[in-house]
Amino acid sequence: MRDPGAQLSVTFLGTGASWPTAERGLSAIAVKRGGEILLWDCGEGTQRQFQKSGLSYQQVSQIWLTHYHGDHCYGVPGLLKTMALNDRTEPVFVYGPPGLHKIVEAWKVLRGWPKEFPITVTELKPGDVVEKAGYAVHVYQGDHGIQNLAFALQEPDRPGFFDKPKALELGIPEGPLFGKLQRGETVTTKDGRTFTPDQVVGPPRPGRRVVYSGDTQPCLGVLEAAVGADLFICESTFTHDLIEKAREVRHMTAREAAGIALKAKARKLVLTHISPRNRDTKPVLEEAKAVFAESVVANDLDTVEVPVRA
Repeated sequence: MRDPGAQLSVTFLGTGASWPTAERGLSAIAVKRGGEILLWDCGEGTQRQFQKSGLSYQQVSQIWLTHYHGDHCYGVPGLLKTMALNDRTEPVFVYGPPGLHKIVEAWKVLRGWPKEFPITVTELKPGDVVEKAGYAVHVYQGDHGIQNLAFALQEPDRPGFFDKPKALELGIPEGPLFGKLQRGETVTTKDGRTFTPDQVVGPPRPGRRVVYSGDTQPCLGVLEAAVGADLFICESTFTHDLIEKAREVRHMTAREAAGIALKAKARKLVLTHISPRNRDTKPVLEEAKAVFAESVVANDLDTVEVPVRA
């Protein structure tokens, strides 16, 4: 199992909505945990954004697609082909809502699907949990008019802190028994005394949780995904003066994203999927911060570290 305290960071390769601009590429978020990268969505040109970021696209082990609007998935064939042209041999796992197999078959017809390394394609539905080494990805329902999934990377809880002074005070001999107590085992000393972990180990420490909304209007599924998130990444295509338009196309306003973060008790909100109309993102940020203070607007190539909770 990978270290539950492995370095975890998120790099925003593309933060724009609908079409690329001079300032913003299209949706692509690299979640780097230890030596592997999970790619959440893959808009066109993602492989070039990787090259500008300093990250290696060869570390991408998984591609997770929230839905099949082009600005979230047209980059997949190009990225995979770039990997192949650079002698990749390691497998890639591709996940997405129902319909993924049909899309892959179309890419194969267009010769946009490499054969040089194994690619496993899996269709997902809300409620699915994909277990990985040291974490799991939970799948939630969004609301975008077409099937949209939200993803939550969740690490398991870590053991609480071991109180060595308390253990010595209780007369537990230092050595192998300390390790057993830290692992949650009840121990018995040579003189017949029994000790339980709760006597010397603090409460479990929550594992880290990183959440991505995909494209969606506010809905229960995204709120459920965001509960307790260390980092909640949410689309904010509109400001609230355009709420009627947002409802028409089932997108989120910055105020609504912040409201979900507040209600979910997230620790930090990062707004992405910025409309080309918002070249100045100050109104977007001000609208969100008025509701949820720990809000930022992502720019292309920004990286956010997700520290282990104390």
